[in-house]
Amino acid sequence: MMLPAAAVLTALWLGILTSISPCPLATNVAAMSFIGKDLASARRVLLTGVLYTLGRSLAYAVLAALLIAGVFAIPQLSFWLSTYMNQFLGPILILAGIIVLGLVPIHFATSCVSDKAGERLGRSGSWGAGLLGILFALSFCPVSAALFFGSLLPLAVKNGSSLLLPSAYGVGTGVPVFVFAVLIALGAQWVNQVFKKLVRFAQWGRRITGAIFVIVGVRYCLIYIFEVQL
Repeated sequence: MMLPAAAVLTALWLGILTSISPCPLATNVAAMSFIGKDLASARRVLLTGVLYTLGRSLAYAVLAALLIAGVFAIPQLSFWLSTYMNQFLGPILILAGIIVLGLVPIHFATSCVSDKAGERLGRSGSWGAGLLGILFALSFCPVSAALFFGSLLPLAVKNGSSLLLPSAYGVGTGVPVFVFAVLIALGAQWVNQVFKKLVRFAQWGRRITGAIFVIVGVRYCLIYIFEVQL
């Protein structure tokens, strides 16, 4: 079993990587830019950014916690997972790593909010930004789905954590968004510069993380499925 500190840091990193993946990153920047353009003061922009960030973090944390708690609430399923989790974790990590690396051309996107609804929420003030963050968090693309369903959930189930690790993941998803809120409050020119650097960082982050997923998945398969002594 992974040490608690390592598991928390891993969940935090998965959240950060989810937030700077192509679809969520574009959504976050667009949402914060739209929300912030009609706000007169930097303080209100920061407040709106904080509430939008909290909305995203809360949505991810609650969704993960509910799914994991549901698994633990079914004794037969919980026992089955505790017995065979290691065997299934290898293939799951390999598949998640392949998707994160973009080796398989999978294209889909889910959305819980329409463009018009997003505009109305964006114009409804700071609390509307919080609700917008919740709704946008539930919009998944291949990379974010692989990181959430294929990495965070197995990690939380393996460590028996239905609250701490999902919360760490939720906080991780909110960190980049809050940074953009600060940049928008400082001035639009900062956003473009940091956005370009963040895109490059995200590319390398996904490559490294995806490669680690594949390597660890292969190792799990060799040890727990093929019973190879490493």
